[in-house]
Amino acid sequence: MTDTTQPSITQTMDFVHYEVKERVGYITLTRSEKRNALNAEMVTELKRAFAAAEDDETCKVIVLRAEGKVFCAGADLEYLQRLQQYDYHDNLADSTHLMELFRLIYTLKKVVIAQVHGHAIAGGCGLAAICDFAFTVPEAKFGYTEVKIGFIPAIVKVFLLRKIGEARAKQLLLTGDLISAEEAQAYGLVNYVVPAEELESKVFGFAQKLCKENSRQSMEVTKEMIARVQEMSLEDGLQYAAEMNAVARGSEDCQRGIDAFLNKQALTW
Repeated sequence: MTDTTQPSITQTMDFVHYEVKERVGYITLTRSEKRNALNAEMVTELKRAFAAAEDDETCKVIVLRAEGKVFCAGADLEYLQRLQQYDYHDNLADSTHLMELFRLIYTLKKVVIAQVHGHAIAGGCGLAAICDFAFTVPEAKFGYTEVKIGFIPAIVKVFLLRKIGEARAKQLLLTGDLISAEEAQAYGLVNYVVPAEELESKVFGFAQKLCKENSRQSMEVTKEMIARVQEMSLEDGLQYAAEMNAVARGSEDCQRGIDAFLNKQALTW
């Protein structure tokens, strides 16, 4: 069904900005002077921005991007120094805060595209990997460097194993080495590597393609099923798929799409 037209939500926070352009919701990291490094406040603002995009009827597809030369350099150094004073319960609360952001992005109903214009390191690489699609430039480096400072890539590991498998996840997480954009693409960490001067237009074009050619409802249900079916046994997964197939057949979007297909009519969602 064609999206209804109503005023979009715009949010400008200390470290994050959210706006909508032609049904594409842009969430922008604006802490460029700190290489968009993550701290508790920035995580809070990202959670707020993604929740706003989820509820915004004028937004159909979300793009996560950043200002400055670096996409995201991981945890902020001052933030890491503060964490050394935390006890277990403080650290658990803080770690849960980040986990909730990653889970929110992964389970979001709307498709999320990472527009990675510069290096994505540690938690920054996690942000890019958690998105449904990722575009990047040839100059960008990717990697999880936590083991090099005595830390562990704990939360992202849960999602990375699903995305690229055990062998490649071990290669990245246990070595802590940085890899090139081309290697990241070969690993399945990113989908597309494009010249820097084309990055914004390529991402926008891809987002517009999803907006115009695909049913919002179909993308939402398909994304949810991809996440859920991996936890099921073969029999449970097939039963779940059959039930969701039956539900989809009765949906308004499916009936509209099949009708247009049978009548050879152009359809714009």
